[in-house]
Amino acid sequence: MTGGAETAGPDGTPGRDEAVGRGEAAARDGTSGGAAGPLAGCRVLELGGIGPGPFAGMLLADLGAEVVRVDRPGREAESDAGGPAAVLDRGKRSVVLDLKRPAEADALLQLVASADVLIEGFRPGVTERLGIGPHDCLARNPRLVYGRMTGWGQDGPLAAAAGHDLTYIAVTGALGAIGEAGGPPRIPLNLVGDFGGGGCYLVIGVLAALHAAGRTGAGQVVDAAIVDGTAHLLASTFAKLARDEWRDERGVNRFDGGWPFYAVYETKDGRHVAVGALERKFYRSLVELLGLDVDPDRQHDRSAWPRLRALLAERFAERTRDEWAALFEGTDACVAPVLSLTEAASHPHLAARASLFTRDGVLQPAAAPRFSATPARPGRTAPPVGADTHAVFRDWGVPYPI
Repeated sequence: MTGGAETAGPDGTPGRDEAVGRGEAAARDGTSGGAAGPLAGCRVLELGGIGPGPFAGMLLADLGAEVVRVDRPGREAESDAGGPAAVLDRGKRSVVLDLKRPAEADALLQLVASADVLIEGFRPGVTERLGIGPHDCLARNPRLVYGRMTGWGQDGPLAAAAGHDLTYIAVTGALGAIGEAGGPPRIPLNLVGDFGGGGCYLVIGVLAALHAAGRTGAGQVVDAAIVDGTAHLLASTFAKLARDEWRDERGVNRFDGGWPFYAVYETKDGRHVAVGALERKFYRSLVELLGLDVDPDRQHDRSAWPRLRALLAERFAERTRDEWAALFEGTDACVAPVLSLTEAASHPHLAARASLFTRDGVLQPAAAPRFSATPARPGRTAPPVGADTHAVFRDWGVPYPI
């Protein structure tokens, strides 16, 4: 990592003690995700955007990196600009630069000289036109990891076209695979594209490139496209398709509700339970606890599935969701209540692990994953846009451009 360290190792790279010390100092004044997180000492510049880019920045901040979000003038008036509800900006510092002005674009390049990572989510060619593209930034800092977050990628017929999560996952086959048999595709929020295939893959790419830079001394560009990441997430599904274990249609397969013992059922109170009793021993436990008049050894007899599905639907309709949850809790039948977002925080298991927490009245996820020696933790509430502009330039040793 670069970071403008004053002390260095034998190969001229920053010394470990200096890098860790810098991260811990940042954490003490609330500027990073954690005092000793696994990315302590790593400096990240995030060019302000929406969705998967800010999510990637949040994740890096949760892991202990010092993340500085660079916003355009005028964002201060937008509804998601700072404050408790700006969850994707937690743990970050905020500066405002008008990157269309050469002096301020050059100021960014001076910050780049002391950074380890830059992430941006503009359409291909935008940062190049502003003079802050990969060539410009790597010229200032050859060890920089330049992360690019787009829907279509940096090249290809649709690279310059507009799009959103839904259109990206549509062309990968993911959207077409989700839904009930005979019905339309069902939108899986924007988890599969924006945050799974997009933000998470950007972070994976950034971390891999940081590791490579540590070995070689050379940075590189990470082209994180939502279409690529979403297609990659389908690896297991494509493998099943190749083995004739998956039909290329909705609602007839193992993981899309096509199997009656891996499906969702409505309960007496109009709520739902999720059933995932795939393995033989789990299915046997399900049948026994429900008292179903079926032969558990005929689990995979498809001719018996219509009756089995009807029996399951009838039985689950006899009690409320929470009554079923109490019956199945702690068993191996793989049955769980389908909770709302606000209910999830009070589920005993999530509560015990503090997977969700409330800060300033805002329910949000805790940092993930977990580390035994370098704990990750969510950083401070997102500051007002531009609140850290002067402090960041001072701390990074760069003259303020205005």
